[in-house]
Amino acid sequence: MAQASHGSVLDDLGGRIAAGEQAPGSVLTLAGLESHYGVSRTVVREAVRVLEAMGMVESRRRVGITVRPIDRWNALDTRLIDWQLRGPSHRHHLAVVTELRAAIEPVAAALSARRASDVERAEIARLAAELQRLGAAGLGDSDEYLAIDIAFHELILDTSGNLMLAATKAAISAVIAGRARLGLTPGDPHDVALENHVATARAIARGDAASAEEHTRTYVEAILSEVRSS
Repeated sequence: MAQASHGSVLDDLGGRIAAGEQAPGSVLTLAGLESHYGVSRTVVREAVRVLEAMGMVESRRRVGITVRPIDRWNALDTRLIDWQLRGPSHRHHLAVVTELRAAIEPVAAALSARRASDVERAEIARLAAELQRLGAAGLGDSDEYLAIDIAFHELILDTSGNLMLAATKAAISAVIAGRARLGLTPGDPHDVALENHVATARAIARGDAASAEEHTRTYVEAILSEVRSS
């Protein structure tokens, strides 16, 4: 891999570790990586530094670069999510992050129903209407639908008024995008999921926290069922 850049070294090495090609406990060396990628020691060090910050490797003098156990990795790092969704176990990882959505998004929707401003409620309703329009046109697998879907979920997390919930926004967006990239977002969205997106928006608009939570749980569980069955 001659003349690789820092970004390409990071992406390739991180992807190999995430895919299990470099198992936890295996040891790499700067010299070996430098030779493999055909880059300078500085480029290798920069990539390793990022992986250390993500908890994926540990670099020690006279030992080398050791791949750390999976439970030490920063599971919500969007780069890691992307690598995992590109790997051979992508369906498992997609289900794992969708389970996170099922735990977080219903609570966020309930809080949004209590805390969102009138302007924010109107925007959530507009986004839901756009999803409904695009879905009805068979464009559920389009880039436009994906962008609006991400904006819809991010806005609900933001308007929850809870910074801890909002902090999961990037990870949830990454898995929504990853699901689309895997071809698992249907052109004709399932009625249960789409109708409950709209019902969630309406519940938030009228300040009905219980209904917002219920409808959100319904559509996330429908997505989780699709992921598991696929």
